[in-house]
Amino acid sequence: MARRIVLKSEADVGRRSLAIDYRGELNEQQYAAATASGGPILVIAGAGTGKTRTLIYRVAYLVETGVRPERIVLLTFTRRASREMLTRASVLLDGRCSRVKGGTFHSYCLGVLRRYAPKIGFPNNFTILDASDSADVIDAVRTAAGLRKTDRRFPKKRRLQSIFSAVVNQGTDIEDLLVERYPQFLDYVDQLVELYRGYAAYKERYGLMDYDDLLSKSLVLFDEDDRTAKAISSECKHLLVDEYQDTNRLQAELVRRLSAVHRNVMAVGDDAQSIYRFRGAEPANIFEFPRVFADTTILKLEQNYRSTQPILDLANHVLDHATEKYEKELFSEKQLGDLPAVVPAPDDQDESRFVTQTILQLREDGVPLNRIAVLFRSGFNSYALEMELNRRNVPFVKYGGLKLSEAAHIKDIIAHLRILENPRDAISWNRVLQLLEGVGPKTARDLIEWITTDSGDPYELKDRPYSPRYIEELKRLFNMFRQARGAASTTDEVELVVAYYDPVLKRKYFDDFPKRQQDLEHFAGLSSQYQTRESFLSSLALDPIELTALEGEATPDDESPLILSTIHSAKGLEFHTVFVIQALEGVLPSSYSLNDGEAIDEELRLLYVAITRAEQNLFISYPTVQYRRFEGEYFARPSRFIAEVPESILEPCVLVEDTGRQLGSGAEDARKPEMDHLLGA
Repeated sequence: MARRIVLKSEADVGRRSLAIDYRGELNEQQYAAATASGGPILVIAGAGTGKTRTLIYRVAYLVETGVRPERIVLLTFTRRASREMLTRASVLLDGRCSRVKGGTFHSYCLGVLRRYAPKIGFPNNFTILDASDSADVIDAVRTAAGLRKTDRRFPKKRRLQSIFSAVVNQGTDIEDLLVERYPQFLDYVDQLVELYRGYAAYKERYGLMDYDDLLSKSLVLFDEDDRTAKAISSECKHLLVDEYQDTNRLQAELVRRLSAVHRNVMAVGDDAQSIYRFRGAEPANIFEFPRVFADTTILKLEQNYRSTQPILDLANHVLDHATEKYEKELFSEKQLGDLPAVVPAPDDQDESRFVTQTILQLREDGVPLNRIAVLFRSGFNSYALEMELNRRNVPFVKYGGLKLSEAAHIKDIIAHLRILENPRDAISWNRVLQLLEGVGPKTARDLIEWITTDSGDPYELKDRPYSPRYIEELKRLFNMFRQARGAASTTDEVELVVAYYDPVLKRKYFDDFPKRQQDLEHFAGLSSQYQTRESFLSSLALDPIELTALEGEATPDDESPLILSTIHSAKGLEFHTVFVIQALEGVLPSSYSLNDGEAIDEELRLLYVAITRAEQNLFISYPTVQYRRFEGEYFARPSRFIAEVPESILEPCVLVEDTGRQLGSGAEDARKPEMDHLLGA
């Protein structure tokens, strides 16, 4: 009778004596995730619950229990994230962890295609095009095909690259994409389809792949060569995927294909932080994971190590109103802390005063400026605050969206206003004149020479030989200047300039002029706070610290700046104190989302992300009165997401002037719990 030899699993062999005390180092939920057995596992990791720590211990546990490092694949969204995780895992365990295959989806697929590209008609040494290269190739194909060479409304090469990328990543066709996101280009759908096909043919002919091809061609390889697909999948014994809520259609399908043989896939993510649909991320992926992978084990991380419980109570309350979600309840051992505060302000200026004064008080109390963040939905939401911070000499950096003085279309408007203030401003004249069709640098120089040396009215044409290429445009410009010179207020001047500039905006920025028009509305609103054009321009001229301020090594005398950021750009960060400004209906949620249930859910998740950046203090503010072009002042409504929150979770504040006069009007304001904030001059 033959002797029986029992083969133990890799995990059984390695589990006898573990170098790391996983149970002692991790909380109960983290331990369950890090030491889970094989099969498909979905880890729903709430904000601040130690997701990265859990993944690091998972890598170490797999290696320590006998899984060969080369057969573990860790996919992240940045190379830096994977390097940091594997470095920390190596420090935690040993150098074996450095042999784990870590990287982005794109880098992993590149490795696959370098081996197997000939199977789908590409050479092994194909060239990789970055976004700029791709745009140049598209432009070359467009030129060769003679497509709309002289039509200024036809999409520019960068926009074409974005359109084609979205088509690949979202699995849609060009016409549907145009209807949803670029309706201004619908007249060109046939030409765009032709150009898209030409771009694909050009890449195949010359052995080129762009970033999207790295994903899509890998899937083509899986589809066309079953033997190769099984070989690739068999190499991966355990697949770990970070930030699964941010995967797009192609990435989710790659996860399925790569885990097809062993089915040992652990996806870690938070459905409540899925906020990148505009980049192609598909929130449905994390909800469909249990359907795609039968017998999925769902684990949760709910103990938050960042925020106080009062802040988490608000986050939990906001998330309760999501239409589709995984049920979870964030909790913290930090039970004590102030309630988050909601602060209605009379207008944008008073909101900015409140935020600035509170920041200055926090700094005086010992909180460094770089541990304080002001978050907002869109870049233009912070314009009024930037001006107040400049006035009070508070250094700041801004992430996401342009600073007010950096946006090209805003610079154009400012140049017109500077000419009204100083008709001999040659720099501003140069910018303004070259906005006119038919006027180039040489013509602009000649016109500036006449304007700045003539002693007469600078806005009169007089008897001079002008070219018919631009004479009508020049007349329209000078007529506007004469009207604006006689305007009754700074706002009236700005309105006249903006109205004149509107056709220039549509011609110059046809790709995205609707968004820029919204910027101009807010700019006009800002002007209403200034009595004179000079005071408005002086305020705008104060330049904030550049973004590179955080990148250099500060000297002992330097002060790290305050952080201004869009909510999208702040994801993954944390701060002692967070201000969420402009929490208005039509802003958060965005007006573009109001008729789209899925978009409303994503806007709610944006607020959740903003709330969960805060460690100790959270202030949510909004102006009760705003200014809109052609309508003047109007009463604004607070965001639906905060309008009905109980006072036991979100504490109302009343702003009062330091003279004792209450800023909010009406008895209803006076009845609110008095956590008063005094506003100084």
